[in-house]
Amino acid sequence: MKKAVFGLCAGVVALLALLTGSVMGQEPLPALGDLPAGAWSAILPGGDTICSNGTPYQFFVRPAAEASSSLLVHFQGGGACWFGQICDLTRNPSYDPFVDESDNPAAAPFGIFDFDNAENPFSNYNMVMVPYCTGDVHIGNKITTYTSPAEGDTPESTVTIRHNGYNNAMTVLDWTFDNFQQPDTVFVTGCSAGAIPSPFYTPFVAAAYPEARIEQLGDAAGGYRNPGLSVDTMGNWGTMGILPPEYADFSLREMNFEQFYITAATYHPDISFSQYNTAGDGVQLGFLALTGITGKPLIDLLRPNLADIGGAASNFDAFTAGGDTHCITPTPDFYSYAVDGLRLVDWVAALAAGDEIDSVTCTDCTVAETGE
Repeated sequence: MKKAVFGLCAGVVALLALLTGSVMGQEPLPALGDLPAGAWSAILPGGDTICSNGTPYQFFVRPAAEASSSLLVHFQGGGACWFGQICDLTRNPSYDPFVDESDNPAAAPFGIFDFDNAENPFSNYNMVMVPYCTGDVHIGNKITTYTSPAEGDTPESTVTIRHNGYNNAMTVLDWTFDNFQQPDTVFVTGCSAGAIPSPFYTPFVAAAYPEARIEQLGDAAGGYRNPGLSVDTMGNWGTMGILPPEYADFSLREMNFEQFYITAATYHPDISFSQYNTAGDGVQLGFLALTGITGKPLIDLLRPNLADIGGAASNFDAFTAGGDTHCITPTPDFYSYAVDGLRLVDWVAALAAGDEIDSVTCTDCTVAETGE
């Protein structure tokens, strides 16, 4: 019954997308069989999809080079914005507002996208990449106008942002569910801004694939501990309006990013949820500074966040490495970073295989440990 709720939501979105395409005369999207195996293809869905400043949205799909019943869905990172100075592209923008060919994973074939690396646990997975261009960590559904105050010779200005991340993501997922029929295993992941919503969207995947074994990994977004953050972010993004009934008891002020893990993991005890972070991630510290949190080591914010999730969900584990890098799954460091001799790639491979894993945390968190 709990999975059915998410399935109903996904089905409604798919039906609306189909009806919209029919009314507007939109051409049918390419089907999986139209795409070349072993290569990334761009799909421009049109319809309700759009980027923050009105430019077109697209997503990327790579059918495995050989027949495969495994699927990976990756949510791209790219910052976020929730007030004028960081939303306005003429000021100090803190997010990526466009999707173009530079976002194609073929342009950066590293980490989980390095299909020539024999150690890549996903080398023969079908892959779908959900690009990001809406400033709302993929969970927005609101058009918001922000005001930037005058600064020196720069006059006051306004900017209107289409926080359309939810519609974009659901359009990609609906295409995925229609085209990849009942995979045996699905791995849901995301980096930075894509890590935050990855547990939120995992139950939609579970509803579409009730027979599949499913794992989730969020990469580099576990330290955002600020009690008032949701009001400014999710409030401006319209997130509360897209949450399924499982979140009905939460007010905007009570919501936080950890609740995506806690709620999804509680309703889906058969799914493995997980996080990767570095203890001194400089990008996370930078975004925390934008929320007013400064002067605190990231590890001191990570620990209570991870404890909150782990205390509520026994099907959650975390890999906390030393150093200050940000986002590892799409980088070569995916194969070398380690904690007490255990490499992240081996930990993730065990997770993807459905093996039991345990949480690990760096001892000397000031430096990155690497292993061969």
